[in-house]
Amino acid sequence: MAEAWSDLPIGAPARRALVGAGLARLEDLAGVSRAQVAALHGMGPKALGILESALAAAGLSFTA
Repeated sequence: MAEAWSDLPIGAPARRALVGAGLARLEDLAGVSRAQVAALHGMGPKALGILESALAAAGLSFTA
């Protein structure tokens, strides 16, 4: 599962934070809020922006 986010240009701390939170796929992010993801240890503003862009490109978004 450690390679789940390797296709996105986010740093290793952000990838580890996502995997550690049980968020293995982009689709999993659609079930959580932006604030929840931002609060993960290792998640910075650059990675958060990349994730938001990837969600939008897939027709998805964080929950409200």
